[in-house]
This record gives sequence, C-alpha cells and structure tokens, in this order.
Amino acid sequence: MAQGCLKCLKYTMCFANFLCFLCGVAVLSFGIYMMVDFRMAALTPTLARFNLANMLLVSGIVITCVSFLGFLGALKENRCLLLTFFLLLFLLMLVELTVACLLLMYESEIGKMVDEDLKKGLEKAKGETSNTTDVRSEWDLLQVQLDCCGVHNASDWGEAVPPSCKTKSGQTSRTREKGCLIKLKNMFEDNFLTTGISVIVLCIIEVLGMCFAMTLFCHISRSGLGYKL
Repeated sequence: MAQGCLKCLKYTMCFANFLCFLCGVAVLSFGIYMMVDFRMAALTPTLARFNLANMLLVSGIVITCVSFLGFLGALKENRCLLLTFFLLLFLLMLVELTVACLLLMYESEIGKMVDEDLKKGLEKAKGETSNTTDVRSEWDLLQVQLDCCGVHNASDWGEAVPPSCKTKSGQTSRTREKGCLIKLKNMFEDNFLTTGISVIVLCIIEVLGMCFAMTLFCHISRSGLGYKL
C-alpha cells in the first residue's frame, strides 16, 4: 500500500513538473516575443530600463530548469536532485512574494513614473526631427489600440493633433476623448484580480511541490536508496 502511494506521488510530481516545464517554455517564448516585437519601450524609458523582456527570459529559464530538476529527481528518486529542487522552489517563491509586495507598496510611485514618461515621450513626438519617428509611431499605435488620445486628453497635443487621435464614424470624424494614462490604469486594474489569483495559485502549487519533494525525499532516505542514478 505504502509503495503504491509512493509511486502515485512520484508520477504525480513528474506530471506536475512537466506542466511547469511547459509554462516555463511559454514564459520564455513570450520574453523572446517581447524582445523582438514589443515596440512600446520608447514611451516609458524609465520602466524600459528594467527590461521586462530580459526579466521574462530569465524567469522562463529558471522555471524550466527548476521544473526539469524536480521531474528528474522524482523520476530517478534522487535525494540530491529533490533537495536542490525543494531549496530552489522555496527561494523562487520568496522572490515572487517579495516582488508582489514591492509592486503593491510602490504602486503610486510606479503610476507617477508612467505619467512622467508618457509626458516626456509625447513632447518628443511633437518634435519635427527624424529621431522622433519611432516615438511618434509608437504613440500612434498606442492611441489606436487603446482608443485614447494624449496622456490625459487631446489637449496634450496642442494644435497638432495627430490622425491617430481621430476615429471615423460614417462621414463624420471625432477626436478620442479619454487619455492613454487612464486607459492604461483601467487595463491594469481590470487584470489586477486575475493577476492576484494567478500569483496565489502559483504559490499554492509551489508549496505542494515542496511538500511532495520533501515527502519523497524522506521516504527515499528511510528506504536507503540514497543517490540512485
């Protein structure tokens, strides 16, 4: 009976780590996509210094390596790999909780930073020099995708309101009323609950993974299987 439960635990852990491996590959792919195709960095140069694409790449690599370590440790019943998996998973959970707490604590500061960056980017886009082309095209893309105009409203552009601020309805055209800052805030607020639930679920999965790893580790230690390869 105990041996059957151990096998069930072993293969459950293998399956869970395989799913985590796939999630890590997805995060890694998204990081590569952002590095290649993400074109909004010029709008928020301060936040761009944190290089979100690189952070996603590192996160994807870490998740894939840790999950592969857990998969291999469970499959081979290797105490060394299981203990390493447990410690890395524990450190990863601490980092995730720390980042989540910092984002909650400095939410207003991040909002001010985005506001200032958007204003600076808009001032650059108003210029007529050739090096402002990228900023202007990114503003056009942002305004069309979010159905907004300027940072707070169309008056931010002054008299030179770009065509991307206008939307056509039949024969008439109107200027988009809402600013892009409030649209971005609404977008983040709408996804805040989903993000929070995702972080909680992720932490629960990590805690279960640590419990499974330690249970398997203790059983292998008692049975004297040691560092079987």
